[in-house]
Amino acid sequence: MSALEVGDLTITIGGTTPVDSISFSVEPGECVAIVGESGAGKSLTARALLGLTPSGSTVSASVLTIDGVDARGLDERTWRKLRGERIALVSQDALVSLDPLRTIGAEVAEPLAIHRRMTRAERRARVLEILTAVSLPHPQERVSQYSHQLSGGLRQRALIASALAVNPSVLIADEPTTALDATVQARILDLLRQIAASGTAVVFISHDFAAVRRVADRVLVMQDGRVVESGTVGQVLHAPQHEHTRELIAATVHEPRVVAVARTEPVVEAVAASKSFGSTAAVSTASFTVRRGRTLGIVGESGSGKTTLARMIVGIQAPDSGELLRHGARPVQLVHQNPLGAFDPRWTIGRSLDEALSAGGVPRRQRPGRMARLLAEVGLDPVLAGRRPSALSGGQRQRAAIARALAAEPDVLVLDEPVSALDPSVRERILQLLRRLQEDRGLTMVFVSHDLDVVLAVADEVLVMQDGRIVEQGATAEVFSSPQHPFTRELLAASARPE
Repeated sequence: MSALEVGDLTITIGGTTPVDSISFSVEPGECVAIVGESGAGKSLTARALLGLTPSGSTVSASVLTIDGVDARGLDERTWRKLRGERIALVSQDALVSLDPLRTIGAEVAEPLAIHRRMTRAERRARVLEILTAVSLPHPQERVSQYSHQLSGGLRQRALIASALAVNPSVLIADEPTTALDATVQARILDLLRQIAASGTAVVFISHDFAAVRRVADRVLVMQDGRVVESGTVGQVLHAPQHEHTRELIAATVHEPRVVAVARTEPVVEAVAASKSFGSTAAVSTASFTVRRGRTLGIVGESGSGKTTLARMIVGIQAPDSGELLRHGARPVQLVHQNPLGAFDPRWTIGRSLDEALSAGGVPRRQRPGRMARLLAEVGLDPVLAGRRPSALSGGQRQRAAIARALAAEPDVLVLDEPVSALDPSVRERILQLLRRLQEDRGLTMVFVSHDLDVVLAVADEVLVMQDGRIVEQGATAEVFSSPQHPFTRELLAASARPE
């Protein structure tokens, strides 16, 4: 018997049908991936399997069976009993999903308290057992820590432990590795593969075909609410039949950037720059040069110091020792990873752009025209200036964030994980936009990313960071084709590219 069986699942919201007649099954011990662009319906499908569709939506299906239970027409009380015990969710953002006011031990113990009759001592023993099973280091210490005290990878393991506490038959993993660096992502994917091998049915939601190849047995490709292709991972990746599948796969593979040999003048220079927070050295004796019109990539694991280094380049933080020199009178601007969090949610995009233009000294009467040109330059319809950030798609928000950064006419654009949360085709369009802007404006860029394939496509030179130190640097194509440091080789091995 299938652990999960879905037939003709259809979801309507208002007059739209974002999920239209989806059918699939997942056997115990099998991992089935659902891939597609933002808005394809994959996450909404996952939510329907948990009885968590938005208010006002209508869900229908000819079959919806979870571990032998017919889930059609269940009331909320029955769904609460089903969730955690028979089906559980691991979401994308562990920092948001974990309660910041509860310890990790309390978080993992909660489903046990709800679904199992256990003494306090038995619960604690089970918490330690499951934390050990998901390879969370030093579980005896972690149970008393809070989510903000853990790295991104450790938080994701804690979230997986919470989902597995009651041994559900089905695990839904919705983009669980999107914001993680290559080596941590590889460990989480291997953990999910182990969970499936132990007999759990896993549904893996992702836009990353490299991740899908590592963890899944079968794959469904969604577009506009429908499944347009399905099959084994080997069949879909190596012999895609549908044009949309071919587009998604093509958008995940980049060729090395071809760069001019001419050396231009330095725009940013670091000489033994160091930065510490308390007793922790975030960046140690970093030395490098960013040259005009070029792109420097910075890669490394979470906690390696790459974001701190980016903030030093922008001027948000000053080095404790050494020097970080910025040449030229024009400003350095930052584009954040999460544009939804970077914009004031109460303001329209137009008001945010107007504020940036005002700060740059643009007279009020000139701002509407400048704003329209900025929006057009990043490929946005000027009508979007009247919308709030929440009303835009992820790709539109990132374009608006780039437009706001360009309002100050910067010399250097520092981009901190600017495409990590975007699906492949949207990500590719943003990368094409950045390349065009660099050519048109002569921009210098610093590009921080955990995605080595993206860095390969956009960066002329690359710094590889580990534990606050630059362990390797040089021309991107050379470093990636012939890595000299063991850590660089480990990063490259963990981020295997789709063929």
